[in-house]
Amino acid sequence: MKIYGDSLSGNCYKLKLACSILQIEHEWVHVDILAGETQNEDFRRKNPNGKVPMLELENGECLSESNAILNYLAAGSALLPTDPFQYARVLQWQFFEQYSHEPFIAVARFIARYLGLPEDRKAEYEAKQPGGHKALKVMETQLLESDYLVDNSFSIADIALYAYTHVANEGGFDLNSYPAILAWMERIVAQPGYCAME
Repeated sequence: MKIYGDSLSGNCYKLKLACSILQIEHEWVHVDILAGETQNEDFRRKNPNGKVPMLELENGECLSESNAILNYLAAGSALLPTDPFQYARVLQWQFFEQYSHEPFIAVARFIARYLGLPEDRKAEYEAKQPGGHKALKVMETQLLESDYLVDNSFSIADIALYAYTHVANEGGFDLNSYPAILAWMERIVAQPGYCAME
């Protein structure tokens, strides 16, 4: 299988981390999003939405959206619960990540890390801070009660939220106010097969 992605993107890093922990062999195909490589005709034929990450299987079938790919990669493994309620809780955290976490923390990081915090985006960057801290407080509340986000077991819910949380400081979010998140991140780094973001 091939995974098309940008190594500095948290959404792409989710898949790299999952593959490393699950020992899934794959070819990583670097895509330069700032150079517009997701908008060329060949890429859009495979993914009309023109975004990374994208998974391409040996038979040519393609799958997009990072959390959908995470679920595919983790199917049948200990990282994806089979109990219907626990599985739904994984989905709950994945939806939270996409709708309540990523739009604030990842976007603030993109403006600062990728774009260099240009003057015309500073107001937007500042506006992302309250929403990002609200999401971090939700995570902190859960992680004060359990070692991981779902049922005290490491799962793809943790991978999904770890990807942008561990680099939240690059978007202006000081994690020192969130000791439970810091301890949780240490537990993830200690997972067998862990790999760092490049």
